[in-house]
Amino acid sequence: MYLSDIHTHSIASGHGTSATISNMAKAASRRGLRLLGITDHGPATLAAGTPSYFRSLPYSPRRRFGLELLYGVELNILDANGRLDLEDSLLNRLDYGIASMHSQNYKSGTKEENTFAYINAMRHPQVKILGHCDNPQYPVDYEALARCAREENVIFEINEASLAPYGYRGDTRANNAEILRCCRKYQLPIVLSSDSHGPEHVGKFTYAADFVHEAMFPESLILNNQIPRLKVFLLTR
Repeated sequence: MYLSDIHTHSIASGHGTSATISNMAKAASRRGLRLLGITDHGPATLAAGTPSYFRSLPYSPRRRFGLELLYGVELNILDANGRLDLEDSLLNRLDYGIASMHSQNYKSGTKEENTFAYINAMRHPQVKILGHCDNPQYPVDYEALARCAREENVIFEINEASLAPYGYRGDTRANNAEILRCCRKYQLPIVLSSDSHGPEHVGKFTYAADFVHEAMFPESLILNNQIPRLKVFLLTR
């Protein structure tokens, strides 16, 4: 059992769920989580979180239903320069950012261009997680990303929605295996993330957990149950 899930979405993400933050927190609490991260999509995602939403989010309650909440954002990488879709005055007030590529906002380039985009995004001090960079639509150099992640204090995620049968990114297993290989090589921590768009999957890591265990990835490098250490990664600038 894992105790934290730091990549989840509420109704503010604009698609796939009508769940409020309270709905998400209640489901997470019932599943035994102690820490929940709400990371709604940035404003470049159609009908997602507006600047006013992210402006008010840091004032939301930090404890609900007996668990702690962090408030972040899943940012859209907009171009090969790693430009992000939330202005710094708002981003810097949130707990952390996840930097991701989505087809409606970023047209895949070459492996070198995609890698350059991720690396530039990682340079922002609020970016702490690379979101579902296992997507085969966006080929990258995982060695280069791992070296930069080590320098910039950024974490890779193993995304449940990428590995589950209901996922839509195609076969991500080879890319996830390469992520784990690089993280083991550079002793980089990871997190398992549900990427849940509603309460049904929050805190569930069935396929991600099976994958990392089959790969015999060290439990000491999985931060979901190391909550103080996880918070240091996320909150240290």
